[in-house]
Amino acid sequence: MTEQFSYPFPFGAQLQEDGSVLFRIWAPNQKGMSVVNPDSSAREDMQPEDGGWFRLATRAFGAGDAYVYALPDGRRVPDPASRCQRDDVDGPSLVVDPRAYRWRNAAWLGRPWEEAVLYELHVGTFSPEGTFDGLRRRLGHFVDAGFTAIELMPVADFSGTRGWGYDGVMPYAPDRAYGSPDDLKQLIDEAHGLGLMVFLDVVYNHFGPVGNYLHAYAEAFFDDARKTPWGAGIDYTQRPVRDFFLHNAAYWLEEYRFDGLRFDAVDQIVDPSDTHFLVEMAAYIRQRITDRHVHLVLENDQNQALLLQRDPAMNPRLYSAQWNDDYHHVVHAQLTNETDGYYEDYSDDRLARIGRALATGFVYQGEKSPFRGGRIRGEPSAHLPPSAFVNFIQNHDQIGNRAFGDRLAALAEPQAVEAALCLLLLAPQVPLMFMGEEWGETRPFCFFCDFHDELADAVREGRRSEFSRFARFQSEEAREKIPDPNALATFEQSKLDWEKARDGGPHQARLGLVRELLAVRAREIAPLARDIGPNAGSFEVAGNVLRVAWQTQRGTLVLLANLSDSPASRPPQSGRNLYAVPGQAGIGDTLPPWAVVWTLAEGGSE
Repeated sequence: MTEQFSYPFPFGAQLQEDGSVLFRIWAPNQKGMSVVNPDSSAREDMQPEDGGWFRLATRAFGAGDAYVYALPDGRRVPDPASRCQRDDVDGPSLVVDPRAYRWRNAAWLGRPWEEAVLYELHVGTFSPEGTFDGLRRRLGHFVDAGFTAIELMPVADFSGTRGWGYDGVMPYAPDRAYGSPDDLKQLIDEAHGLGLMVFLDVVYNHFGPVGNYLHAYAEAFFDDARKTPWGAGIDYTQRPVRDFFLHNAAYWLEEYRFDGLRFDAVDQIVDPSDTHFLVEMAAYIRQRITDRHVHLVLENDQNQALLLQRDPAMNPRLYSAQWNDDYHHVVHAQLTNETDGYYEDYSDDRLARIGRALATGFVYQGEKSPFRGGRIRGEPSAHLPPSAFVNFIQNHDQIGNRAFGDRLAALAEPQAVEAALCLLLLAPQVPLMFMGEEWGETRPFCFFCDFHDELADAVREGRRSEFSRFARFQSEEAREKIPDPNALATFEQSKLDWEKARDGGPHQARLGLVRELLAVRAREIAPLARDIGPNAGSFEVAGNVLRVAWQTQRGTLVLLANLSDSPASRPPQSGRNLYAVPGQAGIGDTLPPWAVVWTLAEGGSE
């Protein structure tokens, strides 16, 4: 069975059924716009429409043709809604026939959210090829290990050939460094054939510093009074702006058949409209796509439980879940004893904070944050089910934003990391791992980009100055050792070492542990997760031992954890053992150092 999918967003270059192409662009501060073929210099003027729009229907262009928009002053710009760039973000856009790809797994309906085990990856460093095709050839790895979903860091076209993707400027165009639109579709299609969901990280809070030409013809796209940490704020009070991103999300989900989206740093999306953009976004997607599972996930430093509300059947009203940075921060602090930066907020009562995150969601649910100067952070979240939270002990930010891209394997003892993995992968929250974590990758994952001239200098020196407040980077000599984000070597050293997964030693043993844990999760935890409702979790701390319990329709899921270097007395416990690490931790009156034990007291009692 083969099918075709096309999402007809109302701008850009849309190939019509009769073979013509319809061009539309919002350029409210221009009096005229034209479409130009840069290869032949053929030029056609666009017709003005109400509200600052320009339109052209023509047979002079077809699939595969290059085009640019020409402004009255002679400047030529790419299409902000380009489906594909011929070269890089500064060059011509291409007319794409989205129906050219024939889907083989079009009947795929996705998977329930409670089955999600997410694997975050960067396309350019995951495989030696650094492409969609290189990733596609390794899809079997995820299935063998027990993952059910891969999550791609942003692939929207960005300047240069290497970067994290958060400086994209072409939200509709997969970056050419990774492959063609059809290469991405084939990756998703084959993943679905293997039972894997595919998620995409999207950035709707800013545009990158190179290749964004919107200021030239649509100044109203931006809010000049507000800046984000990465660039000008986007003005979501403008209807064309809202539509640009609403359609972008639907485009990825419908034309590319992604199973879900992760919305980057939504706390930087400021919208004074009566209906906040984030609310309209979720409602739009939920109304459009009702025939398969689609999952919407937030990154939101404000810990807004309101966006994660469930209906009486425990289905998400808006967003499926949020990345729980609180969980990462407190577990990281417990494993490493770091208290710099935002770890300051998790420097004390760590076991209780871990317990609170596991039992009730956020650590900060309306308390003052010392790191934020005493500002109130978060909302109560105990009424939300565990599935409203994505937990992790590593991700691209928490590794790559360190000066040298250190992974947890370089910062904590192996038995401590294994205990943290046992917590992460068997807790009822949705777990996420970062590429290579499953075999204990030790290569760094650094921040890298591909800027040039003054911007390259500014990024390099800006990054080094960020660390000047840390004691070990007080001297200029120490800061100069921080890798240059623009250097090719910084990118190359961030690529995975696949030989470690087959080394026959500790890395292969770690991969075996992850496989074992994910098999237990699929067999025991995933079937329980749907039944864990609001206010179902509780926790207590006795000495070095954390105990967390969740009431389910089948019984009580219980965690006992000794997250310290010293043995501890085991509290009274009953029920069927599900898993213990290390192996002997499941028996006796003593919990060894870094011991984690999971049990299920079936029948509603312990």
